[in-house]
Amino acid sequence: MIQPNNLPEEVILVNDRDEQTGTIEKMEAHRKALLHRAFSVFIFNGKGEMLLQQRAMTKYHSPGLWTNACCSHPRPGEPVDEAAPRRLREEMGVDTSLKKVFDFIYRTEFDNGLTEFEFDHVFTGTYNGQVYPDKQEVHDYCFRSMEDIERDLQQRPEKYTSWFMIAFPKMQILV
Repeated sequence: MIQPNNLPEEVILVNDRDEQTGTIEKMEAHRKALLHRAFSVFIFNGKGEMLLQQRAMTKYHSPGLWTNACCSHPRPGEPVDEAAPRRLREEMGVDTSLKKVFDFIYRTEFDNGLTEFEFDHVFTGTYNGQVYPDKQEVHDYCFRSMEDIERDLQQRPEKYTSWFMIAFPKMQILV
């Protein structure tokens, strides 16, 4: 992905305490399985339903899988609490205030040789308006009850992203 300044997208390398250790081009971080900073955003409507997105079929990993409203990486020098609402607007067309609720580290290896190894900051927010997803990022979206999602995760876990399966149970405790 190219950033607005036409430079390759870089991610922030971190240690297991989320202390920055450097930066690297995003795909290189995934090829070398280097721990880097990321965030995940969970959005709920007034009925308590969670906004899910189905990742675009052209994504470099986990294409077509269902996951939380959005997830990405802050840019070098960008605080994660500014990156999360920026990316939510870009990816889903949703503008709402967010609150950080927890973080976790996860590592997932994919069949294409890439590895997600992320220190993931998790944010939540409430939104009741229209959703305007970026079709290059999002294939489909829906709002679903926590109970429906839990049932579907048990019956069809292969339809969801690895990080969502880790974060969702933690989110259930919070809501």
